[in-house]
Amino acid sequence: MENKLEIWKKAHNLTLSIYLLSKQFPKEELFVLTSQIRRSASSVPTNIVEGQARQYFKEFKQFLFIAKGSLAEKHYHLYLAKSLSYLSEETYVSIDAQIISIKMMLTKLIKVLK
Repeated sequence: MENKLEIWKKAHNLTLSIYLLSKQFPKEELFVLTSQIRRSASSVPTNIVEGQARQYFKEFKQFLFIAKGSLAEKHYHLYLAKSLSYLSEETYVSIDAQIISIKMMLTKLIKVLK
């Protein structure tokens, strides 16, 4: 399933990166941080595509707000992973830039749907 929205593509690629990175987390984090960060990561593209499938722009906008919330959650989880030394500073900075880009795109799309 390939979505045509550029924001969805970026969110999907970030989710793939999060899944790969979180494989490096300690085993004791499997049911805590690893699970939570993956859930919040996949929630962003999931909510974008689900909202896009809705009949009305108002519904789509609501799903974009949910995606934005999940993005903020993921942002914190990545900060926590960096603070726990599960991620390098370089990796964190790279992913942080992607998150900021997606957040800006979500904000613009929400404004367009008003």
